Amino acid sequence: MGAKHFDERASTWDDDPDKRRHGRDVARAVAAAAPARESTRLLEYGAGTGLVTQGLLEILEGLTVTLADSSSGMRAVLEAKIADGTLPKDARVWDLDLEHDAAPQERFDLVVTSMVLHHVQALPTVLEGFAALLEDGGLLCVVDLDREDGSFHEHLDDFHGHRGFDRAEIVSTLQDAGFVGVTVQDCTQIEREDGRFQVFLAVGRRAARTGGA
Repeated sequence: MGAKHFDERASTWDDDPDKRRHGRDVARAVAAAAPARESTRLLEYGAGTGLVTQGLLEILEGLTVTLADSSSGMRAVLEAKIADGTLPKDARVWDLDLEHDAAPQERFDLVVTSMVLHHVQALPTVLEGFAALLEDGGLLCVVDLDREDGSFHEHLDDFHGHRGFDRAEIVSTLQDAGFVGVTVQDCTQIEREDGRFQVFLAVGRRAARTGGA
């Protein structure tokens, strides 16, 4: 289940009211947990069509926006939203896959990733990439599924990711990647014909670098 899956769905992604609602729910939870200060540099990783960032822009002031996604279809939607003013004119769009790409030599104050990590095989690699991209004291907000029985993706033959995450394990994994003060809380739920799935928000602060790193 790679970028092609999302390329094929990008142009109609925002037509789904549940996806729009989910984006708003995530944005509200992130804004409450990580309020922006003046000139906050935001990176949304695996941004899709930018629904979470759109929600954050309605709540928080002073955001400078970068949106990263490995799907060319999703990036095309993001570029169109910048062109029509749905997203800020100075927003940037990156083709970035931290499983395979080195983290760019930039720093952010806030990194947000929603419903992305359960697709990631090399989880420590991606989390270390987030740590590299954050300023000391910067915040990482991870939104994803609680541990589930596999039914969330059972309709997809090519899904080889995680069946959600145990909350204690996600805390430990974030700590191992260089994050401190990690908290986990309920974020929202996804309701479908095959069940209701709990979604969490984990927040960690990038520990201070040592030795001039």
